[in-house]
Amino acid sequence: MAKFTIYFKDKAIQSYIYDSGTVHIGRDDSNDLVIDNQDVAPAHAVVIIKEDSYIIKQLNEAHPLVINKEPVKEAILKNHDVITVGKHNIVFSEAESTVSTENEHIEFVNIKSNEKQDTPNASLQVLDGHHIGRILPLKKSMTRFGHGGSGVVIISKRKDGYFISSLESDPSIQVNQKPLGDKTIHLKVNDIVLINNISMQFFLES
Repeated sequence: MAKFTIYFKDKAIQSYIYDSGTVHIGRDDSNDLVIDNQDVAPAHAVVIIKEDSYIIKQLNEAHPLVINKEPVKEAILKNHDVITVGKHNIVFSEAESTVSTENEHIEFVNIKSNEKQDTPNASLQVLDGHHIGRILPLKKSMTRFGHGGSGVVIISKRKDGYFISSLESDPSIQVNQKPLGDKTIHLKVNDIVLINNISMQFFLES
């Protein structure tokens, strides 16, 4: 199994595990590993997983693919290789079938499986602006809000609740009128989240 952990400014923000197939990396939302940064190509690279082989290929000549600080067009990934795309690092590792979640610094683990989570569904309700009253469901394991350059956050759905953390930190991002900064906060019912000057209230669905 292949594990990819995405780092930004030495902080682990996402982790994904795949056991087969192809893994697309890029800025566009259609990718498996989405990195919202202008230095990353819409389709930046692809990893082909076949048995115990992991081959990574560059997809855009204008956006370099760097493995362990060396630019490459194609390479065979080895355990603990560091893939650099734009301002982000992706650490590759060969994962075991069972996954440890003891590392509290990893904000989100997405395992390709059919396991059901017991966490109740939750949503954000917009409190002001043109879309006041709009409900934004948080049904995915990870939901991203904001725009690159003006603050981006992710809300992760875990077994023990919903957690918010910043992908691109901005002082204007607040939880209950306090800057989120580099913290990860466990959201509680009626918490007020401010993103890009839009206030939203967190609630659990009954």
